[in-house]
Order: sequence, then structure tokens, then C-alpha cells
Amino acid sequence: MYYPRSFPVLLGAGLTLIALPLVFALINNAVTVDQLANRSQNAVYQAVQATQSSRWLAELVTALERTARQMVILGERSMLDTYQANRQRLEQAVAESRRLPLDSVQERALEEIVREEQEIYAALSNSSATEKQLAQAVVRFPALADHAQVITARSAELIDREVEALRATADQARSITTWQLLALAPVVVFLVVGFTILIARPIRQIDSAIRMLGGGKFNTPVVVSGPQDLEYLGERLEWLRQKLLDLEEQKNRFLRQMSHELKTPLAAVREGSQLLAEEVVGKLSPQQREIAEILLHNSIELQKQIEALLNYGASQFHKVALDLKPVSLERVVSRVAGDQRLALRSRDLKLDVSGPQVLVTADAEMLRITLDNLVSNAIKFSPQGGTIGIRTSPNGSHVALDVVDEGPGVPPDERERIFEPFFQGTRQAAGAVSGTGIGLSVVKEYVAAHGGSVELLDSTRGAHVRVKLPLVGPAA
Repeated sequence: MYYPRSFPVLLGAGLTLIALPLVFALINNAVTVDQLANRSQNAVYQAVQATQSSRWLAELVTALERTARQMVILGERSMLDTYQANRQRLEQAVAESRRLPLDSVQERALEEIVREEQEIYAALSNSSATEKQLAQAVVRFPALADHAQVITARSAELIDREVEALRATADQARSITTWQLLALAPVVVFLVVGFTILIARPIRQIDSAIRMLGGGKFNTPVVVSGPQDLEYLGERLEWLRQKLLDLEEQKNRFLRQMSHELKTPLAAVREGSQLLAEEVVGKLSPQQREIAEILLHNSIELQKQIEALLNYGASQFHKVALDLKPVSLERVVSRVAGDQRLALRSRDLKLDVSGPQVLVTADAEMLRITLDNLVSNAIKFSPQGGTIGIRTSPNGSHVALDVVDEGPGVPPDERERIFEPFFQGTRQAAGAVSGTGIGLSVVKEYVAAHGGSVELLDSTRGAHVRVKLPLVGPAA
């Protein structure tokens, strides 16, 4: 798809193409209205001129007839001058009428007026004409009046025709304007939608890339197609993605190396403290036994933290491989309770397990690590002598696994972030071993691999975490 060199040029081209049909319609309508106005003006002018001219002809014919009859009845030849003056005005009126757009009927009537008036004038101006000849000349004036009436009637018909023609032209112009609007509407809508897609597409790609980078998904290349300036912005986002991916690889490489390097001396500490606690090297006093158990408990805690770091690093680079088989939740809970026995006893905590026996299709080790992280987190934040509840409740095709403690709970502004890697809330647990902030992120990874979900529920006291797992595991 072709794009202009810059985003402003794309906007300008879009606005120009959208405006062109509208400008064309406006110009066409302006020309039509101007033509209609000019025709109306000409029609009105010609109608006024035709009406005045035909009326003037009729009045002059009447004046000539009146003067001629007075000459004949009174026998006064001196009134010939008045007749000649009216006759000159008649010639002027005829000349003006000829300049108007007359039809053939009006032209013949006008010629008849001129011809017959000349014959009448010839008889009136003849000094040797008898009274009979003058009387015969005068009786011809009604024919002139009839011809003048024909011109007036034809002028009225002409005005009616022009008015009808103007009405038809106005209707045609209105129809053309309506069809133009109906034709332009889909064109403009098409252009608006098309350019909106062209403009929104690279913006959506940039927004998707930013959301992807913000969500920590660095494996998908950033591709932005559009104007060159937006493509350049996409290239910079791709450069940022590669830099973040490199940093992420370095971080996980460091975590793996440090975790492996810490496991060797930690294994020696744990084995030594276990030998001491089991009195392999000699009998211990009660105080010595307590110290040995504390050393063993904390070495176990450190080993869990290191394993959590290793699991988190592996989950960032490899798809979690599931070893699906029928697993009893009761056995998983029992194993986790046994693993946490020392930690529970050191803080005088009680474990309240309830719910029916449930069999799920899952990875037993991942399920153990998930529950172990939740229980370990509850132990850290529970008060001395408190109770931790573990409940299982099947519901249709899923089973809910709830872990509830009596600690300080999670602040409302931190509820959305507790499952993020390395996030540690403001409320820290008391103890010698500090957490890494990845236990709950590992829980989220493992539960998602099983096709389930994990969420923090509202609770009047402490934290209430619910894991929902399908009774039948995801397809391998």
C-alpha cells in the first residue's frame, strides 16, 4: 500500500480528496444558481419591456383614433399636427417593440399596424379627400386596436411561458442538486472511512507495539507500515524491543548463573544443618537442637527462593512443559503441609484444610510448587499463632483452590501488581529471609499453563487467593 512521505502530507491528501467532491458540488450549484438568476432577470426585464411596449402601442392607437375622429367630425384640418405628433410616438413604440424577442404572430400584427396606419395617415393628410374617404379611413382604427391587442395577449403568453420555463429549470436544478448530494454522500463516506483506516492503521500498530513492550512481550518484531516518519518511529520501537530483549536475556542469564552458583554452598549448609538436627555427629542439648532446626528451616527457605528464581528464568524462555496425569489435590495439600511443617511450627501457625477429595488432570510437581508458593507466602504474612485456611471446592468443569491467611492483606493500590515478577509490596513480612517477589508470578505462569486463572479476592482480614483449575487438563 502506497503512503505519502510524511503523516501531515497524508492528512493533507485525505482532507483534499474529501473536500474535492464537496467543492465540485458547491461550484456546480453556484453556476446553476447564477444561470437561473440571470435567466430570471432577463425574463423579468423582457416581460416588463413587452408589457410596457404593448400597452404603449394600444394607448397610441387609441390616441390616433381619437384625433382622427375629431378631425372628421369637426372638420378641423389643424388637428393633423396633433395626429402627426402621436404618429411619431407610434413609430418610436414600433421601433422599441422590434428590438424585443417577438414571435411571428406579434411581428405580423406589428407590421399590420404600421401598414394600415400608413394608409390611414395617407387618407387623412390628403387635402382633396372627401368626407366619405376620411370616414372610411377612420373605421379602420378598430383593426389596429385588434392587432395591438394581439401583441399584448401574445406578450402575456410569453411571460407565462417564461415563468413556466423558469419553474421547470428550478425543478431541474433542485433535482440535479439532490442527485449530486445522494451521489456525493457515499463517495465522501468512502473517502472518510478509507483515510481513517489509512491514518488509524499505523497508529494502531504503534499502540499495539507500545502495549506489547509494556507487557514484557519482546519476542514479536515491531512492524509499522505507513508514512515514512511513522515507519521511522516503528523502527525506533523495534530497536527498543531488541534492546529490552537483550537486557531481559542478560537478566535471566544472571539469575540462572547466580542461582546455580548459590545452590552448591547452600546444599552444604543444608546437609550440615540436617546432620546436626538429626544428631549424627553427637547428642545436642535442647538449645543446640533449636538452633540446628532454625538453620535447617532457613536453608530450606533459601533453597526455595533459588528454585523460584530458576523456575522464573526458565519460564521466560521456554514454554512450560506439562506432565499431565491424574493428581489428587488432597495428596498435594498433604505434601505441602509436610514440607511447611517446620515453618508452621516456628510461628505457631495452624493449617485448616477443608473440602472434598478432588482428582484433576495436571502436572503434579507444578501443582505442588504453586500451592507451596501460596502457603509459604501466607506463612510469611500470618501473625504469630494465626490460622491458614486451604479449601477445595469443585464447581462444574473447574475446581477452586483457596488459600486464606490472617495477615495484613494487600493494599488496594497494589492488588493489580502482586502477580508481576519482582514486585514486593509495601507491607513486608517479618523474618530473617527476605522474598524475591517472584513467587506469585511463578504461580500465575504455572496456573496459566494449565488453562486456569489466579486472582486475589476481597477479604475482611488477610489475603484470599483463589486458583481455578480445569478438572480436565489442557491438550498436550
